[in-house]
Amino acid sequence: MATKKETVKKELMNDNTIVALYMDSVLTHHAEPKSIYLFCKENKIIESDFYNSYGSIEALKEDIWIKIYKNTAANLTADDKFEAYTNRNKLLSLYFTMFEVMTLNRSYIYFTLKENKNGLKNLKQLKGLRALFKGFINQIIDEDEDLKNEQIQRITKPLYAEGAWIQFMFLLKFWLDDTSKGFEKTDIMIEKSVKAVLDVLDTTPLESLIDLGKFIYKERFN
Repeated sequence: MATKKETVKKELMNDNTIVALYMDSVLTHHAEPKSIYLFCKENKIIESDFYNSYGSIEALKEDIWIKIYKNTAANLTADDKFEAYTNRNKLLSLYFTMFEVMTLNRSYIYFTLKENKNGLKNLKQLKGLRALFKGFINQIIDEDEDLKNEQIQRITKPLYAEGAWIQFMFLLKFWLDDTSKGFEKTDIMIEKSVKAVLDVLDTTPLESLIDLGKFIYKERFN
């Protein structure tokens, strides 16, 4: 029979607790755990408790990004005015809120995507986030009456959603390299790139693309 102390411990050992312990372990040792056994031993976790939440370290890493998105979405939907926003403001709100959430976890994200030497393998953990992100973009298109006819025939919804994901990946890379105070240059990049990507569904995107190109050139080559 489990004691009261054991019962409380089991109730507290949920996926959020495991994620917090994992991120702390990575940052403390500046390395990913070599095995689930060693991670559980270090953090006094019963292995079966770990497997009740995750089947592997890779699944845990993917869920960290999913939690970042869900945290972002919860903040967005908490605003009663969000549904009435224009497409531009919805996308801006998504980006600004998501990067605020990521900033709270920047040390972990910086390690896992930039300092970790696994190259493109690092991006596998973004699979779940990618699906949720593209779902958000598709929802924006579905809810916009102006995008259901001629413009949507020129650029299919899947292509637009994929383009928005590529844009997010570009912003993520820019943010990781950004050393400006409060990441203010990332904020500028978000504003300019969102305008450019939404203008792709308009008839006059050239001015926005030129403006974005000038800013990128200035930041990267001056």
